Parts: sequence; C-alpha cells; structure tokens
Amino acid sequence: MENITNKTNNTVVAQAAETTNNSVKQTDDLARAIAENAVVVRDCNLYYGDFHALKNIDIDIPSCGVTALIGPSGCGKSTFLKILNRMNDLVDGCKVTGTFYVNGEDIFSKECDVNMLRKRVGMVFQKPNPFPMSIYDNIAYAPRAFGVRQRAQLDEIVETSLRKACIWDEVKDRLKKSALGMSGGQQQRLCIARALAAEPQVLLMDEPTSALDPISTGKIEELVEELKQSLTIVMVTHNMQQATRVADKTAFFLLGDLVEYGDTAQIFGAPKNEKTERYITGRFG
Repeated sequence: MENITNKTNNTVVAQAAETTNNSVKQTDDLARAIAENAVVVRDCNLYYGDFHALKNIDIDIPSCGVTALIGPSGCGKSTFLKILNRMNDLVDGCKVTGTFYVNGEDIFSKECDVNMLRKRVGMVFQKPNPFPMSIYDNIAYAPRAFGVRQRAQLDEIVETSLRKACIWDEVKDRLKKSALGMSGGQQQRLCIARALAAEPQVLLMDEPTSALDPISTGKIEELVEELKQSLTIVMVTHNMQQATRVADKTAFFLLGDLVEYGDTAQIFGAPKNEKTERYITGRFG
C-alpha cells in the first residue's frame, strides 16, 4: 500500500512539474514573440451575440513589412483587422477574447488608452472618406486633436504627410480647397496621408484599392511599397494578384478560421493546406 501511495505521489509531482514547465515555456515563447514582432495574437475568439465569427486565431505579424489577409467575403478578415485598433468596441453585442499585443502593449489591458492606441494604429478604409473640409484641415485634424497648435508645426506635418503619401505635388497649390473635389484615387491617398499625420507604428488597410481604377490602384501599391520600409502594414484584399505584388506575408482566412499563414511566395507557390490551394486557384470563393 505504501508503495502504491508513493508512486501516486510521485506521479502527481511529476505531472505538476510538467504543467509548470509547459506554462513557463509558453510564457517564454510569448515574450519572445512580442519582442520579435509588431503584432502578436494568441487564442483570438470573437462573437457577435451567439455567432462565433473568429475562432482560435494565433498569428505573429513582423515589423516593417506588409501582411495580406485574404479569403472569401464573410470569412473574418476585416473583423480581425478591426480588433487591432479596437474598432469592434463600437459594435453592440461584440465580445472578444484572447491575448493581443501591438508593439509590446497589451491592447485590451485596463492601462491601454484606446485613443492613443488608435493614434499608433492607423486605419484606411475601403472607400475614401475625406472629411468635408479643406485638404489642409483633413491632414491637420489628428495633430490638432492631440494638442498641436503652432501653425509652423502643422504646416510641416501637413507637407510631410502629403509627401509620404506621394500626393504633395498634386495638391500643394490647393491646400485650402475642399478635399471632396479630389478624384477617388487622390482622396484615398489623402486618407492615407491623414492617417500618417498621427505618426502611426502600424497601418491597417481594409481593401484600400477595391473602389479605385487600375492607375490609382498602381499608385497606392507603389506607396505601400515605400511605406513598408518604416511601417507595419496589415492589408485586407480580395485581389490575390495584389497580395503577390505587395505582401511579404499572407494569411488565408476561411469561415472564421486562420487556415494558413506564411511567406507570400510559399502561400501562392506551394500551399500546405488543400483549402488554401483550392482558393488561390479559383475553385471556390
């Protein structure tokens, strides 16, 4: 009886030690991932009421590059994107669970200032949405909101942001005119410049070229290539050719699951999952 008791105790101790070791390893792995990546997500689940929209998403997004999110409509790409600057907070009945770090900060901690988070994590939407004000005031809006008042400083921010968005030469002589008078492609680059004026570390782009003509699309893609040298860009796109042109990493979503994630060349050249291969070859979606 004593031997049985001793064996039982030893087994319990061994199991406890193994559990502790696994927990320490998971903590170390998470800390390493946070140190090495701009965005780290673990066990992400999102619910709209009873509907389970995102399921157990794990992903590490590296700094200074483009990560494309691809998949058919309704698969959760845009929903996931909006978690990263907590835009889903504005949706009634939306519940998010999991672990989310952006540039080392737990974005769902009580200490996280959501307004400052949205300054660091900019957003560009599918359709251009310039404010009904001048080109200058569109760009100066965020800096003013965060306390910049000196005209010389605002002038510098406006010019720098428009130059980064490769639109300065097109608008420098009409900064006081309404942004609503610009073409669609110009408006989208203006919206990118407006996001850049807040000096973000991460830029989220939700199908930024889907409403644009091919020439404007090409200009946005050239801009993305330049911006990724200093910014982390996460882009939702339905255009798989666009993903191959601009993305360093690609994540394939399907029905709320992250099916496959890896280097863009590998995803499109030698996908590991049959569902990925069927999607990128046009057999569904």
